[in-house]
Amino acid sequence: MTKETTVATSESSARRSLSDVQLTRDTRNIPISKVGVKDISYPIVVMDKNRSFQSTIARINMYVDLPHHFKGTHMSRFVEILNHYREEIALDKMETILARMKEKLGASSAHLEMEFPYFIEKKAPVSKAKSLMEYTCTFSASLSDTFDFVLGVKVPVTSLCPCSRELSQYGAHNQRSIMTVQVRYSDFIWIEDLIEIIEQCGSSQVYSLLKREDEKYVTERAYENPRFVEDMVREATVRLLSTENITWFSVEAENFESIHKHSAYAAIERKKP
Repeated sequence: MTKETTVATSESSARRSLSDVQLTRDTRNIPISKVGVKDISYPIVVMDKNRSFQSTIARINMYVDLPHHFKGTHMSRFVEILNHYREEIALDKMETILARMKEKLGASSAHLEMEFPYFIEKKAPVSKAKSLMEYTCTFSASLSDTFDFVLGVKVPVTSLCPCSRELSQYGAHNQRSIMTVQVRYSDFIWIEDLIEIIEQCGSSQVYSLLKREDEKYVTERAYENPRFVEDMVREATVRLLSTENITWFSVEAENFESIHKHSAYAAIERKKP
């Protein structure tokens, strides 16, 4: 027997002798709905409406359910699955990855969450100067008996207070706001199209690059189009309800108030009949 064979045999024997504590029996009779790993930084590929694909880095959470009789799950297997699909972590592989998680971990349900920056080239409204705007997007998928997928995006907008404009002789207070929308759909919807819907719901859009003529435009645009948070989520609801392939949505608006200590907040959730 060679030295290499002896070492390999010893390592194999050592692995066989290591106890699998996770599979030992737990006597408390309490199942766990989600157990797994959180906040893994990993490269993914996202479909881009204008450039086919966009590579980005996601923060990934992976969970499965755990029956009451098992002490724990095998955390390393989640990372092994990511590494197995390292060239294919994209929207069209979500169900495949979830099925692999169920199989590899002996689970009846699996969950996969991704949060990532997504960039869109955007033109300033008057000068047409081009720049990249960053949006925070999320994929939330689960697989039990059926596959479920939710697309989410956070969209910055400007909001100008209708009450302030009515009361003041010289102007009105405005602030940057974040609108968060999540959707389920029957037919594929582009991230860009969802962002475009939501950007119409504030007093004005937000841009990463503005010239003086653009600043004049967005300031006056906001003044002519005052919106409460209530107005913003209602406007989004009207637009999302009229989008045929969206079957369910939730939309939130948060104004980071410029003259108040608090933020203003509103939310609506709807499922189409």
